[in-house]
Amino acid sequence: MDAVRDSLWSEVDRPEHPALRGEHRCDVVVVGAGIAGLTTALQLARRGVRVAVVEAGRVAGATTAYNTAKATALQSTVHSAIRAHRGTEAAQVYAAANTHAVAEIARLAEQEGIECDLRRRPAYTYATGASDLPAVEQEAQAAREAGLPITFSTVVDLPFPVAGAVKLDDQIEFHPVRYALGLAAALVRAGGAIFEGTRALRLREGSPCRVETEHGTAVGDRVVVATHYPVWDRGFYFARLEPHRSYALAARIRGDAPQDLGINTGQPTRSIRSYDGRLVLAGEGHPAGAVAGTGPYDRLEAFAREHWDVAEVTHRWSAQDPVPYDRFPMVGPYTPVSARTYVATGFMKWGLTGGTFAGTVLADLITGQDNAWAEALSPNRVSPRAAPVLGKMNLRVGAHFAADRMVRSQVEEVDEIPSGEARIVRDGVELSGVYRDDDGGLHAVGLRCTHLGCLVRFNGAERTWDCPCHGSRFDVDGGVLEGPAVRPLPSKEPKPPS
Repeated sequence: MDAVRDSLWSEVDRPEHPALRGEHRCDVVVVGAGIAGLTTALQLARRGVRVAVVEAGRVAGATTAYNTAKATALQSTVHSAIRAHRGTEAAQVYAAANTHAVAEIARLAEQEGIECDLRRRPAYTYATGASDLPAVEQEAQAAREAGLPITFSTVVDLPFPVAGAVKLDDQIEFHPVRYALGLAAALVRAGGAIFEGTRALRLREGSPCRVETEHGTAVGDRVVVATHYPVWDRGFYFARLEPHRSYALAARIRGDAPQDLGINTGQPTRSIRSYDGRLVLAGEGHPAGAVAGTGPYDRLEAFAREHWDVAEVTHRWSAQDPVPYDRFPMVGPYTPVSARTYVATGFMKWGLTGGTFAGTVLADLITGQDNAWAEALSPNRVSPRAAPVLGKMNLRVGAHFAADRMVRSQVEEVDEIPSGEARIVRDGVELSGVYRDDDGGLHAVGLRCTHLGCLVRFNGAERTWDCPCHGSRFDVDGGVLEGPAVRPLPSKEPKPPS
């Protein structure tokens, strides 16, 4: 039986919310109904603010549903990376914010009666060999300096030995979609509105602000952009964030499943937990737009079969995460001159806790309350230590634009394209991407990303067109799957090159 090409967490019944039509007025418009947007909206609604959430797809239908569902303040080697890029004080802020987020998820789940399979578990960052042990030791020191009550251990609930591990007790595993749907229900009970199938196309700042969508307009005094990767270019987030894609699978195994929350240092990444007796394994990350066939899934499956008695792989999925140049989330005013717009982004693959503490920070800023983390998290900060990383990121983008000029047709005739694969076809001066589905049908699109014009690449693992410059993703017919693009790729007639 073939694995389901979807997240293990997506198999739930979802209440439907209407699309926005006409004009809707409120105090705050939140763009994006993932964990960051929903937490922000609920925090505001509980403080008496009239909130409307607009979502291009379904509630919790994007990155919130495509992860390993861990909520922990111990996150691989993040604290040592933050210390290197921004210093110990920033690492202390990050540890405090994530510790708050773990407690807040548990608190909201209990208060709102959200059944989301929430359980407390220890989290580990482990080294499989002596060469990776220094990174674990550095993370132990950085996490301890940041204020986390970590311990060092050589015993982890894994079927292979480890050289050493940092341990943080009392963290959380849960079902992220059920949790997010519970937040949405709580928001509606608190008087908030949710509009699904409502893609935000334009933001007009003013008094009030206007978020223009496909069929209507949401009007509010404030706007929060919680679309994971910001969908509009003000603030130049596309120059300060690097999107990375990672892969995951779920497998039924014979014998005991691991009970701890583990992630290794070194490469390749192996993030491990279990759910309902199944192994959940993730890793194989790469920059967005890097060509990926089924290799990431094949390697994850090979690792699973090497260490567990796998009966069958049941699900495969992937997710994309924006990583800031200075390895620190960006939460606060959208630009240095923004008085009415806010953003939450850059959670570095740890968005379940990141989106949760972002909700607290943004609700405090919007309602005029002090927040101890807001200054450090400001998107408009300058991080001199990380300037070389920023330069390298944008050099890579420039290299992609330059390489685009050299792209040639990959086939002479579209008949050469195998089923389930895609090829680049040149028609005169134009480039098209042509995908042949499993039934033999052809799907052709223009290859220039509708964000800033970089050429998209085909991701064979997900059967999507991905932009290597800023991470926009499109389906085989050009529909937008992920921003910053908001417009689809143009449809083309599948023609052979001239």
